[in-house]
Amino acid sequence: MTYDLKHVFASLPQMERGVAKVLGGDPKGNNFLYTNGKSVIIRNIDNPAIADIYTEHPHQVTVAKYAPSGFYIASGDVSGKIRIWDTTQKEHLLKYEYQPFGGKIKDIAWTEDSKRIACVGEGREKFGAVFLWDTGSSVGEIPGHSKIINSVDIKQTRPYRLITGSDDNCGAFFEGPPFKFKFSSTIFLYDGKTGEKLGALGGAKAHEGGVYAVSWSPDSSQLISASGDKTVKLWDVGTSMALTTFNMGADVMDQQLGCLWQKDHLLSISLSGYINYLDKSNPDRPLRTIKGHSKSIQSLTVHKNTGRAYIYSGSHDGHINYWDAETGENNCFSGKGHSNLVTKMVVDEADQLVTCSMDDTVRFTSVTKKEYSASNLVKMDVQPKHVSVATGGLTLAVCIGQVVLLKDQKKVFMLDSLDYEPEAGAIHPGGSTAAVGGADGKVHLYSVQGNTLKDEGKSMEAKGPVTDMAYSKDGAYLAVTDEKKVVTVFTVADDYSVKNDFYGHHAKVVTLAWSPDNEHFASGGMDMMVYVWTVNDADKRLKIPDAHRLHHVSGLAWIDEHTLVTTSHDASIKQWTLKF
Repeated sequence: MTYDLKHVFASLPQMERGVAKVLGGDPKGNNFLYTNGKSVIIRNIDNPAIADIYTEHPHQVTVAKYAPSGFYIASGDVSGKIRIWDTTQKEHLLKYEYQPFGGKIKDIAWTEDSKRIACVGEGREKFGAVFLWDTGSSVGEIPGHSKIINSVDIKQTRPYRLITGSDDNCGAFFEGPPFKFKFSSTIFLYDGKTGEKLGALGGAKAHEGGVYAVSWSPDSSQLISASGDKTVKLWDVGTSMALTTFNMGADVMDQQLGCLWQKDHLLSISLSGYINYLDKSNPDRPLRTIKGHSKSIQSLTVHKNTGRAYIYSGSHDGHINYWDAETGENNCFSGKGHSNLVTKMVVDEADQLVTCSMDDTVRFTSVTKKEYSASNLVKMDVQPKHVSVATGGLTLAVCIGQVVLLKDQKKVFMLDSLDYEPEAGAIHPGGSTAAVGGADGKVHLYSVQGNTLKDEGKSMEAKGPVTDMAYSKDGAYLAVTDEKKVVTVFTVADDYSVKNDFYGHHAKVVTLAWSPDNEHFASGGMDMMVYVWTVNDADKRLKIPDAHRLHHVSGLAWIDEHTLVTTSHDASIKQWTLKF
C-alpha cells in the first residue's frame, strides 16, 4: 500500500484589521507567498490551485521573502526566529536559523546578492538587525526609531541603501554596508541613492484611509498602493498622479492590507483574506478572486454533483466553502450562514449539505442552489456536535445532553434524560437503526420506529469515550473511534459483534471516513497521523505521517476508492492518491 500527494488547496493569508500583510514575490516571477498560522504558503501565480506549504516554525509565522537568487526563502515568526530554507527541493531543508532579536518579526529584506538580510519588528531590546545570511554576524545597526518598525526594504543596486518605516510615524534612511543611520523623514517618494525627497504621491492625500502596502512595477515607472479605504490605486511615478482606482467593495472586509506587482499580475489582499487579481481595464471587477479559508477547518465532506466531485469544508468562523476537486476552483454559499464553528457536515439524499454548528443550529443547504436560506435552518435547544443522515429524509443530531431525530427538516423526536453524555451518532443507511456513542465509552442502539427512537436496551463497548462514528456505505459495518487511540469495527448482521480493533494512533482519534469500496476506512488523530485501514485485516494498513505537519487532522472524506481528502487546523485541504 502506497500514497502520493495529489493536490494541495491552500489556506488564505491570516489577516488582522489595521495590520499590513506582506505578500512576497518570487524573483523568477512564477510564485508568490504569504503566511497563515505556523505555515508559509507558496502558490503558483498563474494557477494558484498549485501550492506548497512549509510548516517548520513552532510559532506563528509573520513574514516570508524569497532571496533574489530564488534558491532560498527567509521566514520570520512571532518569537523572533528567522529560518532560511531551500526552495528547490520539496523537503525544504533548513539552511540556517537565527534569532536576531526577541519579539515579533514584521518584515524581511535581502540584498540583491542574496548575502545579507535585514529584519525589523517588535524586539524587546532593539527593533531591527542586519546580518550575513551564512554566519548571522551583524553588518550594521538599525537605530533611529523609538517604536516598533513595521517595514524594511533594501535598494537592489549598489551602492546599497536601506529604508525603514515605523509606528513612530517616521521613515529612516541608512547607507551601507555596514548600514549606518543617515536621517529620518515622513516622505512618500525619494531618491534611492541619496534619500533626497522627490515629492508625494497624490498631493496632500493619496487615500481616504491608511495605506498598508505599496509595490513597484517591474520597470519602476509605476506602483500600486493598498488602503484601508477599500481601494487599490495605480500611480504614475513621474507625474505622481493616480492612473486607476480599483474599488474593492463597501464592506469592512474589503479593506486592502497588502499588494504585489509581479510580471503582469497585480495582486491585493482584502481583510477577508481573499486574494484579488486586479484588472486595469475593469477596475471595479477583479479578473479573479482566490477564496478559501483563513481560519482552521473543522469539518469536511465530498459529494458528486452532475458527475463532478466537490469538496465541502467548514471552518472555525462558520465559513463554508465548496471546491471543485479537480481544479481547486472554489467559492462560498451566498447569503447569511453559520455564525460559529461548523462541527460536522454530510450531504443527504436530497442533495442538501446538512451542517451543525456551535451557533446551535442545523442547516440544510441545497448544493445545487448554493444559497443559505432562513427557511432551511433548524434551531436546536442546545449545541449540536454531530449529524448523520439516512434514507427517508432522516437526520440524527447529537447535541449536548440530547439526541434529536429530524425528518424532512423538522424535529420529530428527542431523547434527553439520558444516563450518558452523547458525543457522536450514526443512522444506518437503511434508516432502521440509530447508533449513539457516548462519553461513557459505549455505543447505544436505538431502533427508528416511524418518527420515534426506541431504546433497544443494547450497547457495545468501545475502548474509551467515543469521538466519531460511521456506518460503511453498504451498512455492513459500524466503525467507532475513541479517546483511547483505538478504532473498533462492529459487524451489523452479526448482532454488532466486534469485527476488528485497529491500533496504531499515538493520541486521541478524532475523525473517520469509509471508502466507497466498503473494505477500507481512514482515521485521523491528534497525533497528526492518518491511517487507511483494511476491514478484514487489522495489520494491513497505510500510514500517512505528517499529513498536515504540526496540525492534527480534523476531517476526512473519499472522492473515490483511491482518492482520500484530508483537512486540518492549518486551514488547507489535501488530496492523496492511494494504491492498495
